[in-house]
Amino acid sequence: MSGYWVVRGGLVKDETALSEYISLWEPIAARYGAEVIAGRGAIDTKEGEHHPRQLVIQFPSYQDAVACYEDVEYKAAMEVASRAFDRELVILEG
Repeated sequence: MSGYWVVRGGLVKDETALSEYISLWEPIAARYGAEVIAGRGAIDTKEGEHHPRQLVIQFPSYQDAVACYEDVEYKAAMEVASRAFDRELVILEG
C-alpha cells in the first residue's frame, strides 16, 4: 500500500534556503521513489487554517515514506527547509 506525505507550509522566508533544500531533496526523493502528485496548482482552503504551500508526495509504500523521513540525509535537509518556510508534515498510508 502506498505511503503519502501531506505537507502544509507557510510563505517562503528564505529563497536561498529553499533552493538549497530542493537540491538536497531531489536525490533523496529519487532514492525512495517519491513523487509529488499534488500541490503545483490552486489551493482553496474550505475549513481550518490556510497554508499557501501544500503538497502531497506519494511513495511506493508507507514504509518508504517513514524511512525517507527518518533518513539521516533528510534530517540534514529538514534543517535547511526550516530556514526556507514553516511547515507541518503528516505521513499517511493509503
